[in-house]
Amino acid sequence: MRVLITGATGFVGAALVQKVNILHETIILVRTENSGLPSKIQQLVAKNIFEADFPENIDVIIHLAGRAHILNEQTTDPLSEFRKVNVEGTLQLARQALDKKVKRFIFMSSIGVNGSVTLQQPFTEDALAQPHADYAVSKSEAEQELKKLFAGSATELVIIRPPLVYAAHAPGNFARLLKLVASNLPLPFAGTNNKRSFVALENLVDFIQTCIEHPNAANQTFLVADQTPISTRELVQYLKQGMGKKAHFIYIPQPLMKLGAACIGKSKLYEQLFESLEVDTTKAQKLLGWTAPLSTQQAMLQAGQNYLKMKE
Repeated sequence: MRVLITGATGFVGAALVQKVNILHETIILVRTENSGLPSKIQQLVAKNIFEADFPENIDVIIHLAGRAHILNEQTTDPLSEFRKVNVEGTLQLARQALDKKVKRFIFMSSIGVNGSVTLQQPFTEDALAQPHADYAVSKSEAEQELKKLFAGSATELVIIRPPLVYAAHAPGNFARLLKLVASNLPLPFAGTNNKRSFVALENLVDFIQTCIEHPNAANQTFLVADQTPISTRELVQYLKQGMGKKAHFIYIPQPLMKLGAACIGKSKLYEQLFESLEVDTTKAQKLLGWTAPLSTQQAMLQAGQNYLKMKE
C-alpha cells in the first residue's frame, strides 16, 4: 500500500513511520525536509501541510498532525485556534483525500471527546460525547464533520481515540511525571485507588498499523488503550521499579488535596492524578482481533528503565 502520514516527525508519528515503512510505501508530509530518515521514505515538503498537494494513488492517509494541548496558552480565543487547525485544516486534507479517491482516512482523535472523568462505567465508543476542554471540543467537531464529508463515498473513515500516550521520551505531562518520579521525593498517593487507562506508544502504533489493513476497521470509531487500567499509585510504583528505585508515599486526604489544587489553579492536574478515566477496548478486541502487544506493567517498567538510560 501507499500510506501518507501527517505529523510524521511528532512523538507518535516518528514511531509510526518506522513501523509502517517496513510494510508499506511511506510518504510523509513535512514543513522542512529531514535528512535523517531512510531514503526510501518520500518526503513531501509543504509550508502548510493541510493545503499540500499530495500525489495520486494514495491508499491510506493517517492524519496525526494538529494543534495539541498548549501548556502556556497565549491566545485570547484558544477554541478558535484549535478549530482552525483541528477542524478546518483537517477538512482541507480530507477533501483532497475524497477528490483523489483515497481508500481509507485514519483520523487521530482523543479520549477527551468522551470526557475527562469516568465515575462508574468505562468509556465506550457508544457513550455520549462530552468534551470539556477546547482541544477535545475541536476533535469532536472534526469527527462529526469528517463523518458528514465521507458519508456515502468510497473513502473509508477510521477514528481512533487514545488516552494519554506514554514512553520514556513522551512530551508534556508524562515527561514531568517521569522527572518527579525520578526524584527521591515522597509522593502523596498512599490512599489513591483511582483507575486510569493509558496507552503505550508501542501499543498505539501497533493498533494504527492494524487499522491500515483490517477490513473491519472501515467506517468505525475505536477507543484504544493498554489492557489494564491502573491507579496513580501503581503507575508510580511501576516507573520507580523500572528505574531501580523504591517508591515512597505519604497520605494526604483527597478532599484536602482537591481543595489545595483548586486554590492554586491546578484543578485539572488534580483530576488527572486522582480521578478515574477508564477505557473499554472490547470493540477493538472483538472486531479487529487486536490485543496490546505490551501489558501495562511491561510498558511502564520499560518507560522507567529507558528514561534513566536517556539521562545517563
